[in-house]
Amino acid sequence: MEIVLEHKPPFDSQVELVEHKGPGHPDTICDALAEALSVRLSRLYLERFGAVLHHNVDKALLRGGQARPAFGGGEVVAPIELFLCGRAVVEDRGEPLPIEELVIEGSRSWLTEHLHALDPLRHVVFHTLLRPGSPDLVGLFDTGPKTHRPLANDTSIGVGFAPHSLLERVVLHAAKRLGELARKHPELGEDVKVMGVRQGQALHLTVACAFVGAHLEDANAYLERKAFLAKELAASSSAEAGRPVTVEVNAADDAAHGKLYLTVTGTSAEGGDDGQVGRGNRVNGLITPYRPMSLEAAAGKNPISHVGKLYGVVAHQLAADLVRTVPGVREAAVRMVSCIGQPVDDPRVVHVELGLADGDLARVRPAVEERVRLQLSGLADLTWRILEEAVRLF
Repeated sequence: MEIVLEHKPPFDSQVELVEHKGPGHPDTICDALAEALSVRLSRLYLERFGAVLHHNVDKALLRGGQARPAFGGGEVVAPIELFLCGRAVVEDRGEPLPIEELVIEGSRSWLTEHLHALDPLRHVVFHTLLRPGSPDLVGLFDTGPKTHRPLANDTSIGVGFAPHSLLERVVLHAAKRLGELARKHPELGEDVKVMGVRQGQALHLTVACAFVGAHLEDANAYLERKAFLAKELAASSSAEAGRPVTVEVNAADDAAHGKLYLTVTGTSAEGGDDGQVGRGNRVNGLITPYRPMSLEAAAGKNPISHVGKLYGVVAHQLAADLVRTVPGVREAAVRMVSCIGQPVDDPRVVHVELGLADGDLARVRPAVEERVRLQLSGLADLTWRILEEAVRLF
């Protein structure tokens, strides 16, 4: 493993854009259900075989349905379709494993827990499209336990940075506040998107939030609740930022012509949008085009040897660890690349960019290299935390 250190001035830009997609967004639903399937597959394998077997179920597609939303009710006239696809061990000595049950039960459980107005029994149809993996990748996966070091099953990149900028913190805070409000106010759906814009010192949030027609009497009630939401988010976000934050909610509404963001289920997946794994948040819960990013989707990849998953998490953890523990490190960006077939805990290159108070790389190099090795040595623990659903992945 080569550890490359570089000094880079702290992040500074006149304009910054940050996005977050909430749990009811079609892309987030795909991420969540792919990851739920990976976790449940891993637990099944552990119970039946004593080890997590090869799988990658990170290909999911949501085909939106059709709905007729209305104040006081509405109906879904064509269901949402979810296609969960990937590679996995699907049988034991010729006997099929209960994969279909895992897909349906796990998906319904997640949807029920996170989308209060959607009924997965009536509103969603599931398609299970899993097949065995290729012999070479399965063999590579099986070699890991024999060497006591999992081998990377791909040549992939992981990227992370720390700390969050002010705008990133505000966007995450607004997303959290939206979730809190949706749990208290059933007219608010979970399909939300927060787009944060900073121009100089000015902060603005454009928020999309699906409203649930069954809990609203008419357009006046919708507009009243929309104004309430904008006021709540502006106050909460301004308090978080320590400066004014302007907020606009459902900017595409045209009340004069009856065009409002109204749904039956609280998600645009019922008729307005489709979804796919990897098109939403990165593992820190954000989409940050002004920061180093990877296109790797963490959700659904196996938690043992898929570096596209593990390195994405470790890179963010390492960056945060360096800022927290190494004196003089104000900011950190980490990029890691694996080599297929090599131990997961031995990446080919770890590139660390540091924003230093004094620019003295030689002073911090020993401490940084120690923290890199320490983080990589904890990959086995990270796997178990992922299986316990204690790690954010989207």
